[in-house]
Amino acid sequence: MQRPGYSATYVLDFEQPIVEIEKQIDALAELPNAERFDAEIRKLEETRKGILEKTYASLSAWQTVRVARHPLRPQTSDYIQHMCRDFCELHGDRRFGDDPAIITGFGRIGSMKALIIGQQKGKTVAEKVACHFGCAHPEGYRKALLKMKLAEKFGLPIVTFVDTLGAYPGIGSEQRGQAQAIAENLFEMSRLRTPIVSVVIGEGGSGGALGIAVADRVAMLEHAWYSVISPEGCAAILWKEANEQTNTRAAEQLALTARRNLENGLIDDVITEPVGGAHRDPKATAERVQTWILDRLRELTRINPETLVRQRYEKFRAMGAFSRKIGST
Repeated sequence: MQRPGYSATYVLDFEQPIVEIEKQIDALAELPNAERFDAEIRKLEETRKGILEKTYASLSAWQTVRVARHPLRPQTSDYIQHMCRDFCELHGDRRFGDDPAIITGFGRIGSMKALIIGQQKGKTVAEKVACHFGCAHPEGYRKALLKMKLAEKFGLPIVTFVDTLGAYPGIGSEQRGQAQAIAENLFEMSRLRTPIVSVVIGEGGSGGALGIAVADRVAMLEHAWYSVISPEGCAAILWKEANEQTNTRAAEQLALTARRNLENGLIDDVITEPVGGAHRDPKATAERVQTWILDRLRELTRINPETLVRQRYEKFRAMGAFSRKIGST
């Protein structure tokens, strides 16, 4: 029996007890006259659910990163499939070419027309290579900005899905102006006269993530991560070695989980995931994301464009600000 969210070749170590119970359930279900074992199966399913709830309620920061990287975790294309009607993809940056690591296009989410932009990692080996594993080149960021300005022109809101380890670091991307492309996106998004909402659906790494995440409202899925650097990158810099111990330590110190980002004022909301993570129920996850998007867009579309831009600026300008009493040390 192939369970939703189950990969025979990828099992998280902290999920091993759950996998063992699932094997027992499947073995009983495949026996002749399996109905005789209904009571045992129900008991095992209750045990499985309890362990799953307990495990995912107490994930460490590093475990959260690993869940966010699960190969069956829904990507931008999945959310478009589950949420959007009449989606029409748009390609190219009119300078160099098209970058499949970023998907852009117009569609309907519920009753609302919007521009949808999202980073795509790919699922098969061929797709992952073509999408650079979700790490966009400068033409990807230029494509996104070009379509954002088109949405502004037609008075349509913008919805972005963040899921990247970071921008592509290759020589070619640097030669074509990677840093400038991201910087221009930050600058231009900060003053677009149309509502922008962003959801971190998996990984939110560094400027590669922020390049499409300067939004009026930002949310994270419960088991996503969002940080200036990956735990491995941080560990390699601070301790000269990235291993299980240093990665765990770095993940905790980076405060990269949804809960910590909310506490630090870097995001506005946390969207809860089905028990066991989004990879176990992509459709239910998409429904929750859609509800959040529509609620925020209804709120934002009532705000005057000038006020919207001012509030967006003040929102990001206030990040990292703190006060200290005179005379304190």
